[in-house]
This record gives sequence, structure tokens and C-alpha cells, in this order.
Amino acid sequence: RMLCGRKKSYFAAAAACIITLTSMVTVSYLRLQRLSHQPKVIQEGSKCRGEIANSTITPLKDNKTFIISPYFDDRENKVTRVVGIVHHEDVKQLYCWFCCQPNGKIYVSNAEIDVHSDRFGFPYGAADIVCLEPENCDPTHVSIHPFAHGNIDQLPRFEIKNRKAEPFSVDFTVCISAMFGNYNNVLQFIQSLEMYKILGAQKVVIYKNNCSHLMEKVLKFYIEEGTVEIIPWPINSHLKVSSKWHFMMDAKDIGYYGQITALNDCIYRNMQRSKFVVLNDADEIILPLKHPNWKTMMSSLQEQNPGTGIFLFENHIFPETFSTHMFNISSWNTVPGVNILQHVHREPDRKDVINPRKMIVDPQKVIQTSVHSVLRAYGGSVNVPMDVALIYHCRKPLQRDLPRESLVRDTTLWRYNSSLIMNVNKVLSQTIL
Repeated sequence: RMLCGRKKSYFAAAAACIITLTSMVTVSYLRLQRLSHQPKVIQEGSKCRGEIANSTITPLKDNKTFIISPYFDDRENKVTRVVGIVHHEDVKQLYCWFCCQPNGKIYVSNAEIDVHSDRFGFPYGAADIVCLEPENCDPTHVSIHPFAHGNIDQLPRFEIKNRKAEPFSVDFTVCISAMFGNYNNVLQFIQSLEMYKILGAQKVVIYKNNCSHLMEKVLKFYIEEGTVEIIPWPINSHLKVSSKWHFMMDAKDIGYYGQITALNDCIYRNMQRSKFVVLNDADEIILPLKHPNWKTMMSSLQEQNPGTGIFLFENHIFPETFSTHMFNISSWNTVPGVNILQHVHREPDRKDVINPRKMIVDPQKVIQTSVHSVLRAYGGSVNVPMDVALIYHCRKPLQRDLPRESLVRDTTLWRYNSSLIMNVNKVLSQTIL
């Protein structure tokens, strides 16, 4: 029995020893890891040279890494978070080159490359390239390089945005990504834009690949009005682009015109200037059912869900194949595109099929987003009940064989008809008619 007792105490001591040793090794390893990411001075008394990049998408020399924009992010540590696109296997190592003024020291920081989990099988995906910033330095620009040594003159420099915290200039910004395929659904686009404004949006950011000549005229009107901001999105100049969401449907380099990267960039771009960011497509409108606009709806939702920054709204298809004779406005008939006021029948829910969702988010709480959900965030997310709001999505039907009597008549949109008609007519008179 004494022998047994001694054996037990021996094993307990050995186990404690192993645990202590393991934790010490782990702590040392983590400390070394952290130190390896600490910026190191590589050049002193240098000038911050290198050409300033001014394209939305800038390829590095490896042609496997594409830089969109760096953003200052001090929500956890003082880091520069670079939104980019990388080949998920081939890009193994990157460094941030910071230039500190006025002393001209150049620091190099080992980057953590975080490829977003929602790649949907494509070889290229959205990525965060995250670097710790040097202490006692607020760098205004950064260069990204596969090596820790070299000539800074040869590297493009990128301005680090969000350096200064500022009061929000708007309540709601809508992010639309990406406009492609010679987009020409002019009437529905104008109606969507005017609905966003009625509901409370002050800014609409569009990542534009291409569109029709007529659409260009409409965008020019909205840019001059101050509503629309265009981010050029020439992704097909750099990669073989799919218009499908999954690699199995179309084996190209990146899915759906790099939509996920554009959405992440839009969130960070508006983090300091917009209280909320609305993530939806141009043929979708988040329609409140209990409130007159987004502001009162979001106040109520935040009150009921304290600490929540992600609000998900259920998508409902209003097929453009079923129309009503109401609101057949003759002057609109010459404009290409769908008249949403004539489409107030939605498809019923399908058994065992979950409707996808789109979002209104507090950008300060988002770390990484996908299309239908946020991948990483501070705080929780909430599915908004359908009796509070739904996404009005007027497009080709999903349930093609449904008879009209199976559709659900939903005229929520008509609550806004007089303002909408008046506003759309004003835009058309100044652009097309």
C-alpha cells in the first residue's frame, strides 16, 4: 500500500513537472513568435522613397499577391491591416516595410497572412496581411514585400487609411460589390438607390468593374449629387475571374469578381465615417416592416440586442416574371431594367431550405466578413425576425414552376410609392429622359 502511495505521488509529481515544462515551452514559443513579429530596424537615416500606389488593385512582383489597401487597426494591438488577395498556397511569407518620419528609420515587420475561410474552392481568396507597427512611430505609408531585405526605392508605397479617429459623417453607407457584366438594369438601380436614400442611406459605395454607357450617365449624376462613391475594380486585368460563387461551377482564379475582398475593403474604408454599413446587392432592399426607416429600426434592434454589431436579414425573392398592372408608368417603359413597383408577389419559403441573409453591421465590430455572414467579429450577431424586416429581392425566379396563386402578395414596398415615383422621375429627367 505504501509502495502504491509512493507510486501515485511520483506520478503526480512527474505529471505536474510535465505540465509546468509544457506551459513554459509554450509561453517561450509564443513569446518568440511575438518577438519574430516585432518590427526590426533595417535601415537608418533613409528617405521614405518608392512610388505611391494609386490603383485600387496593385499586384506585387510575385503576381500572387494583390494589395487593395492598408488600414490602421488598434482595436487589439497597434497594427496595420492590409486588405488583399493572395494565392492561398503559394504566398507563404510577406513583410511590412514601415518608414518612420522624421528620423527616417525603416522598420520591417513580419506579416501574419490570414486567408479568409470563405474561398469556396478558388485558389485566390480575400486575405488580411497584418503587421505590428513600430513603437513611437505613426507610419503614414507601408510597403509590402516577400523579403525582409532589399531596396525600398523599388517598392510601391501604400497610404495607411483610418489613421485618425473622426466623428461619423453619415449614419448608413450601402456597399455594392461588384458591378460587372456591362450592367444595364438602369431603372431598378435608380429605384434601389432612391429607396436606400428614403430609408436613410447617405452614401452608396460601388465597386465597379464595368457597366453600360447609359448606366455611366446615371452614376455620374449620383457622383455629382454626392450620394455615390465609385471604387474602380479592374480585377479581371489581374486574375481569371468567375461570375459564379463556387470553383466547382467555374474553375477560375477567384469567385464572383472578388466580391468578398471588396466587401471587406468597404467595411474598413467606412469604419471611421459611417455608423452602420449595409451589405447588399443593387437588386436588394432591406425593407423595414415595423418601422418607417433604417434609423428607427436599428435603434430598436440595438436596444433589444445590446452589444450586438451584426444584424442579418432574410432574403426573399420577388420574381420579375410576375407583375401587377399597377404603377405602369409610361415614361419608365423606355428605360432598360425592371420596375420594382410592379413586382409585389414573393416566393413562399421552401421546405428544408434556409434563406440566405444580408447584413447591416457596425463596422467597428467587424474583423472579417463573407457575403451572407460575418466570419470574425467583436460581440454577437442576430437574425432579425421576418416580421421586423425582410430583403426585397427582385430578380429571376428561383422556384420557376410556381403558379401565381402559390406566391405571397406583399405590398410593403408600396408604402413608399409616392416618394419613390417622384424621386425616380427627378433622376430620369436629369439623366435619360
